[in-house]
Amino acid sequence: MNKKRLLVIGSIVIAIATLTNCSKMIPKMIDPNYGLCGPVSLSNAQGVLFAQGNNEFFATRTAATGLGPYFVSTGCGECHSSDNRGHPFTILTRFGQADTNGNAFLTKGGPQLQNACIPGFMPQQIPAGASVSKFIAPITAGVGFLELIPDSAILAMAAANVNNPDGVRGHPNYNSIPNYVTPLAGSIPRGDGKWICRFGRKASTYDLEQQVANAYNHDMGITSTLVPFNPYNYLDQTVPVTPALPEVDDNTFNSTVFYVRCLQTPNQRNATDPTVMAGNQVFVTIGCATCHQQTLTTGYSPIAALSYQTISPFTDLLVHDMGPGLDDGYTEGNAKTSEWRTTPLWGLGLASGVQGGDLYLMHDGRARSITQAIQMHGGEAAVSAARFSSLSSTDRAALLTFLNSL
Repeated sequence: MNKKRLLVIGSIVIAIATLTNCSKMIPKMIDPNYGLCGPVSLSNAQGVLFAQGNNEFFATRTAATGLGPYFVSTGCGECHSSDNRGHPFTILTRFGQADTNGNAFLTKGGPQLQNACIPGFMPQQIPAGASVSKFIAPITAGVGFLELIPDSAILAMAAANVNNPDGVRGHPNYNSIPNYVTPLAGSIPRGDGKWICRFGRKASTYDLEQQVANAYNHDMGITSTLVPFNPYNYLDQTVPVTPALPEVDDNTFNSTVFYVRCLQTPNQRNATDPTVMAGNQVFVTIGCATCHQQTLTTGYSPIAALSYQTISPFTDLLVHDMGPGLDDGYTEGNAKTSEWRTTPLWGLGLASGVQGGDLYLMHDGRARSITQAIQMHGGEAAVSAARFSSLSSTDRAALLTFLNSL
């Protein structure tokens, strides 16, 4: 499937009250203080496609509309509330891969556990011997910009860390890509035919088309032209047959990808506040910005508002060894079990608004505060975490104020 089809509008007919409003199903999204609402600047035709994708993203699927037979959630917005991150009620379970040789449990339902099912079936179970990790859904806003960070920039960030005195290294996660994915212009494959990936907690997914196709299939049990088969449950004697027609049609699928791709980046608040500015300096001084890169620049996109934009995601899109405390024994692609993609920090200060007023940080929500999350950093981030622990109360407060402004 060629990416160019994502720009095809076809015969979509939708009434739009305003392109700057978000779905009425999630009223918090229209709060101007939320900072996560709406698309980048789009043409009228692109706005129609975005609006259709918005409706689909926050729709609820049922068995009558393709849900299941095995699934985790009933819609994209269930895990990505207000285009932000997930919470423990929607946590995902991945299983099977304990090394870089690949997932040996794909015939047992891997890589994702579908712990719910429609009547007449039984939920999946984790097979004996499989390594397991829990993932909270990452933030959705701004991901279209991350898709466009050139491979050359990612490789340059990895090369810059070779002699880092704090022990920061980091590397891209190279992984195989499905045949329906068209590599982006300027992508740099490795000699073994694997490509730099950047999405997911382990950075194992190549682009947003693959991410959305997998989310439909793994999270909701919905087939598409790209992934035409239902998830497999080896315990269920009535394994479902692949539907004759995709359960999400191409136009709807394309609009969902377009919606995700064109979401605005989260906006920092109070950036010129003296305490926020002081905290930003502390962030740099203790070494956090080595991995949480403050600015990146996108490459070309046919969507003009995404092309050659300087963004502030606070990530280098590399995977880093975070030490034994964060070693879950599970991995994807060529990342090791203790390696995780640098999580973008944009939208961090808004996380509690979609997590029930609390915070659930790190890949599995184990950290209940920003301070806890920093102190759990080990491995390549151990030096920066130690510096944080030794900060004066004034500098620590400034740093936390800065992080809450993101």
